[in-house]
Amino acid sequence: MKVFLGVDLGSTTSKAVLVDEAERVVGRGITNTRSNYDVAVEVARRDAITDARLAMTLGLVGDAGAAIAQAFWVEQDLLRLERLRQTCRAAAAATPGEGPRLAPTVDMILARLFDEADTLFNAEARTRGSFFRDIVGARFHALAEEVCQRGAIDFERLLGVYDRAILEAENEVIDASFDEMFAAAIERAGVEGPARDAALAAAERAGGEAIDLAGFVGTGYGRARLPFPRDCIRSEILCHGLGAFTMLPQTRTVLDIGGQDTKAIQVDERGLVTSFQMNDRCAAGCGRYLGYIADELSLGLHELGPLALQARRPSRITSTCTVFAGTEIRDLLSVGEKREDVLSGLHRAIITRAMSLLARSGGVYDELTFTGGVARNEAAVAALRDMVFTHYGPRTVNVHTDSIYTGALGAALFAKRGVPAEDLDDAKKECTGCSA
Repeated sequence: MKVFLGVDLGSTTSKAVLVDEAERVVGRGITNTRSNYDVAVEVARRDAITDARLAMTLGLVGDAGAAIAQAFWVEQDLLRLERLRQTCRAAAAATPGEGPRLAPTVDMILARLFDEADTLFNAEARTRGSFFRDIVGARFHALAEEVCQRGAIDFERLLGVYDRAILEAENEVIDASFDEMFAAAIERAGVEGPARDAALAAAERAGGEAIDLAGFVGTGYGRARLPFPRDCIRSEILCHGLGAFTMLPQTRTVLDIGGQDTKAIQVDERGLVTSFQMNDRCAAGCGRYLGYIADELSLGLHELGPLALQARRPSRITSTCTVFAGTEIRDLLSVGEKREDVLSGLHRAIITRAMSLLARSGGVYDELTFTGGVARNEAAVAALRDMVFTHYGPRTVNVHTDSIYTGALGAALFAKRGVPAEDLDDAKKECTGCSA
């Protein structure tokens, strides 16, 4: 199968998309960018290729496919969890004077995580877009609190072990044979008899089909770090415009709020960019800002939106500056403002800032497509729909289920449609990690 790779190296997440010659998406991969840009690109790329091979295999399996797919990704996360256990043990042992006391506790917590793997890494968690780090981190923190309430172990020291260990664990690409992973997934899914034989035969057939990387394009906040030739790099504006238009062909306005910047883009009936405005001076009003707020309130990032939607009297937030946000939040909470009201006000402040960019780019045309990581936040989507209606009247505001992959999809489509062919073989050699 001939495929084209698009990579969007963002400040918070790295995404990879594979499309075939018919421009159909055949594989996706996503990971945190937090620890190491180079490793993040490789993890996303490998996950996209694995996803493509898994899709080929499951297309031959039949009714057992959904259960095997879920079990497959659990098996992959278990490999990451084993690597985390190793790095946690090393971090605990290296803690001055505390190693002998911390190590057994860390082992106990990791054993609980292994026991809960099927629940932790279920399909719902993957659908929400939660990453391995976030899923495991939230549960590790909860279990650490349980242990520390009994005394003897210091909570901050336990968290320090996890923080050091997850950085090291994320900086390593885990190699695993697709065939071995698929066989383990069949066992985990409880597929037996003829269905098991059919699934193994499907894996063998799909595994025999080569995945030929015919072209690639990179984009995103960190695109200069990609191991791609200059001819294989495209701007975020072009990739997000084309990606959004391809997902939803009636799109004429695109709002992308990522981890580090916000982009307002206008496209024509072919998906070509006609104008844009971009705020990239700081992370104010972007995903990093929301991450800071989540940390300030000791919440998970995924909890902000649902909590903000419970507001009855949204607070008035005067600053979307990341530096001053914590102070303003503490002041509002100290005078009795409810947490959900403060969060609702924060979301509205973010979208107000985005609306200014939309206005400067040319306004909002029907239809508007909201992309980027913040498009997964229900409160941000609700605030955007409300403000668009208030300022522009009835408009369709789209949020595609794969909105976070928009930039990577646009990059993959540019690879399919226009990567310079004369030097492609040499370019593939430069992209040392990009052979499928």
